[in-house]
Amino acid sequence: MTGFLAYSLAGHDKGKLYLIIEETGDLVYAVDGAVRTLDRPKKKNKRHMQIVKKGNQGLDISSVTNEESKHFIKLYLKDIKEVK
Repeated sequence: MTGFLAYSLAGHDKGKLYLIIEETGDLVYAVDGAVRTLDRPKKKNKRHMQIVKKGNQGLDISSVTNEESKHFIKLYLKDIKEVK
């Protein structure tokens, strides 16, 4: 799941799009580049996240920056809006 985009399905951030940077057991750590940065990732239960199958599965998470994660999410949302 690392490197995928995912929507939050539960909690106060329901509907927010994140980039998953780490996976441990039943938890994932996700960032959005703005509020949730690489030094303060959001800890979410896997059951509360909906993976976006279409995305950047080949993204190298070890070298991603906050700006790159924010840009990647913005590009995906723009692409979705154009498709609709």
